[in-house]
Amino acid sequence: MTLRSSVEIYNIRTRQSRIVWQTEELFEAPNWSPDGRYLMLNADGLIYRLSPDGDGVPDRVDTGFANRCNNDHGISPDGTLIAISDKVEFGKSAIYILPAEGGMPKLITENLPSYWHGWSPDGQTVTYCGIRDQVFDIYTIGIDGENETRLTFGEGRNDGPDYSPDGKWIYFNSSRTGRMQIWRVPAEGGEAERITDSAYGDWFPHPSPKGDKIVFVSYDGDVFDHPRDLDVRVRLMDMDGGNVETLFELFGGQGTMNSPNWSPHGDEFAYVRYFPAA
Repeated sequence: MTLRSSVEIYNIRTRQSRIVWQTEELFEAPNWSPDGRYLMLNADGLIYRLSPDGDGVPDRVDTGFANRCNNDHGISPDGTLIAISDKVEFGKSAIYILPAEGGMPKLITENLPSYWHGWSPDGQTVTYCGIRDQVFDIYTIGIDGENETRLTFGEGRNDGPDYSPDGKWIYFNSSRTGRMQIWRVPAEGGEAERITDSAYGDWFPHPSPKGDKIVFVSYDGDVFDHPRDLDVRVRLMDMDGGNVETLFELFGGQGTMNSPNWSPHGDEFAYVRYFPAA
């Protein structure tokens, strides 16, 4: 078998990784269920569950007509719902909500394209990247599809939003100063605050459920977007950007951890390591 994807878990206390499952297929963006029982990933437009214990193979989740899902998906804080981003219905990415056990997706974003990235702690709101007239910005919307709110206003490319566990902040990455860096904006709206000032291209900040750390992916500084199959580094920092450290390097990028990926207790996170395509 020629390996393509290795789903792995890293423990920030022991500083050790373990392999959960490996495959010759391209799997992406592991989420971790709030009860700790499964990881959720996407592959070839479909959504799957996988045990984090390394003792099983993925089981497909029924997503109805939505069979062109990308790697922007996640599980609600109470574990009852999942959000997916799929482009079957409109030819552009739209955000849908459906039962966690599977079922018929319900559209919540009429404005497109929209790429889901995070749940609010109370599970009533989601945050996402919306592209409107080629402008990438951060938005929120209620899970009833009401009250789309724009939080950034075209200051460079804004992408990859995720809530802090107290619900006060939305962390995201932005190119407003040139190179992609990590920023945060009040969830209710307000002035954005810069968090990283690095020589790398920093993407996809995910706050720990403990509210103490953020894990993110860093590309070489001359890489603007978030392509797959490059040498990147996974880094960790405090919520205010302090104590930044590189945990490890890997071959990856797109798909490694586009979506929230912490364990419920906040000591581990899931990610995908890749091998070169044949």
